[in-house]
Amino acid sequence: MLHLRLIVPADATDEVIALLESTVGTAHLVVLPGAARSPAGDVVLCDVAREAGDELIEKLRRLGIDESGAISVEHLDLTLSSRAEEAEREAPGDSADAVLWEELTEATNEESTFSITYVSFLALATMLAACGVMLDNAVLIVGAMAVGPEFGPLAGISTALVQRAPRLVARSLWALIGGFALAMAVTAGFVSLLDAFGLFDSAMAGRPRPDTGFIWHPDWMSFVVAFLAGIAGTLSLTSAKSGALVGVAISVTTVPAAANAAVAFSYSDYQQTIGSGQQLLANLGGIVLAGTLTLLLEKALWKVRRARKPPAAPRF
Repeated sequence: MLHLRLIVPADATDEVIALLESTVGTAHLVVLPGAARSPAGDVVLCDVAREAGDELIEKLRRLGIDESGAISVEHLDLTLSSRAEEAEREAPGDSADAVLWEELTEATNEESTFSITYVSFLALATMLAACGVMLDNAVLIVGAMAVGPEFGPLAGISTALVQRAPRLVARSLWALIGGFALAMAVTAGFVSLLDAFGLFDSAMAGRPRPDTGFIWHPDWMSFVVAFLAGIAGTLSLTSAKSGALVGVAISVTTVPAAANAAVAFSYSDYQQTIGSGQQLLANLGGIVLAGTLTLLLEKALWKVRRARKPPAAPRF
C-alpha cells in the first residue's frame, strides 16, 4: 500500500474527496480541515493500493493539487486492515507489476545528476577496473562493475524517451557522457602516475589477458547481455525490487571498457582503445534500447488493465 498526504486548498477539498472515494483501490480516508499552514489549506490523508496509485496521482495533478498544494507519497511496509486488503483485491493488476511513473521519473532524475558524488564513484570504479585490467584480475573487474553508478543516467534516458521529457534526456546524456569522459581522463592520469612509480608498465597492457581480454573484443553477445541486463534493471526500478540492480551492474562491461580504453590510450595502443570504445557503446546502446522497450511495454499493458478495471464503488 501507498500512503498519500495531500495539502488541498479549502475550495478544492470536496472535489479531491470525491475523486478519492471514487477511485478503486483506496482506503482509510482522513480529512483535517484547516490543518495546513504553508501552504494554507486542508490536509487529506489516504491509503491506496500501489497498482492504483499512478492513476490517482495523475488525476490529482490534473486538478492542480501539486501546484496549489502538495502531494506526498510514502510506501507502507505493513498495513493491518480488512479495508486495505479489500482495496488491494479490487485494484487492477498486481502491486509487483505496478509502475509509479512520477516516482520513476523523480528517481532517475536524481540518479542522473552530474554531481561530485556521481563522478567520484564513476572515477573510482574506472580506476579499480584499470587495476583489474593491468593485473588481469577478474575479481577486481567485478568489483568495479558493482561500484559504477552509470545505470542511473541510462535509466533516465529510457524514462525520458518514454515520458517525452527532453530536459531529462539532456540531463541524463550530460551525466553519462560527461561522467565517463571525466572518469576516463582521471583514470589515464592514474595509470600514468602508477607507471611513474613502476607499478604499471606497457608490457602489462599489451600482454595476453585470458581473464579480462573480452573487455576490448566486442561481439553480438556483448549487446545481447547488455540488452538482457537493461530489461532486468528497468524491471527492478519499476517494481521497487532494487536488489536486482547489483546483478545488473556486474553483468555489463561499461566501466571496464571505459577503463581499458583509458589504459590503452595511455600506452598509445589505439587498437585496444577503439575496441574498448566499441564495447562501451554496444553496452550503453543495448541497455538504453532494452530499458525503453520495457517501459513502453509496461505502459501499454497498464493501459489495457485500466480499461478492464471494475466500476468504482464508495468504500468509506
